[in-house]
Amino acid sequence: MSVHREQTSGAAPALWGYAAVRLVGVAVLAVAAAVTGEDALHRLKGRWDSVWYVRIAEHGYGHEVRLPDGSVHSDLAFFPLLPALERGLAALSPLGADDAGLVVAWAASLAAAWGIYAVGAHLAGPRAGAVLAVLWGVYPTAFVQSMAYTETLFTALAAWSLYAVLRGHWIRAGALCVLAGLTRPSAAALIAALGVTAVVTVVRERRLTLRMAAGVLLAPLGWLGYVVFVAVRKSSPTAYFDVQAAWGNSIDGGVALGRFVWRNLTGPQPLAGVGLCAALALLGWVVWLCVRQRQPLPVLVYGLAVVVISLVGAAYFGSRPRLIMPAFPLLLPAAVALARLRDRNLVLVLAGLALASGAYGAFTLLGAGPP
Repeated sequence: MSVHREQTSGAAPALWGYAAVRLVGVAVLAVAAAVTGEDALHRLKGRWDSVWYVRIAEHGYGHEVRLPDGSVHSDLAFFPLLPALERGLAALSPLGADDAGLVVAWAASLAAAWGIYAVGAHLAGPRAGAVLAVLWGVYPTAFVQSMAYTETLFTALAAWSLYAVLRGHWIRAGALCVLAGLTRPSAAALIAALGVTAVVTVVRERRLTLRMAAGVLLAPLGWLGYVVFVAVRKSSPTAYFDVQAAWGNSIDGGVALGRFVWRNLTGPQPLAGVGLCAALALLGWVVWLCVRQRQPLPVLVYGLAVVVISLVGAAYFGSRPRLIMPAFPLLLPAAVALARLRDRNLVLVLAGLALASGAYGAFTLLGAGPP
């Protein structure tokens, strides 16, 4: 049997394990919601960004909300692939756009787990690949994977694009990157991964294949296409970035993040600032482990670029763990370490992480602010 078939046909443990930990998360949310008298399903499909996607699916672009401070939030901040899929599924089924969003997100979560497994198995073996997929399902903000958000769709496209690059299938990788670029702005990380890998490969091998060139040229078309669409619609070449700035998502090089940490360190609860510093230090340590692990260039560049993109924007701190979540290569060092455990110990560790992730997800989803 070929390596490719082993990595795809052996994905069942990864998919079952991923589904199990996500079911734990949803079950914890359902219990907590029942105790507090909340509607768990509504929290997953009908709040925050999900509402914007559903509105786009039902009515197209053009909705704006003016806030008391005079700033304008436009739906043009949201990329089109998820609402397009919601609209298509709603048209072909009895589902409404909100329910269709959940179906798309849940199906994409399994595709993402499969793609993450494929990358992990290719790099470290099937057992580590399965653990990697399950670890992604117990990430602290993994509850978003069960929401009608774009994280699962984007991660699925990114994982399979990286897997294609690792196997030398450049056109397939570029085509998947086009779709990722129609899903989230963080597709810039995937575009960078393909571009940097191609440049380094050309320098080392002193040759450029037609397929590699085609894949690299394809990669940015989705992201660029949407940016151009917004520019034409608003009659301004910087329109997309202006829309994001109005949402508070402008790129400031990490200034807003630094100020937020400093305010906490010098505020009435300095321990919160210490906790933030510890979290950032942990993130830096994990990045260093990935570098030491000598992850292949496209995988390493993608993971690092997602982290950088997530930290250099002016978005409020609470969203940053969610923005980093698609950087699944960050979990590979832990997956390799945990894969060495005996089955019983491994199950106990993953079960504990699933319960902790589910509790944090219930606390966040039943709270007032968005993830």
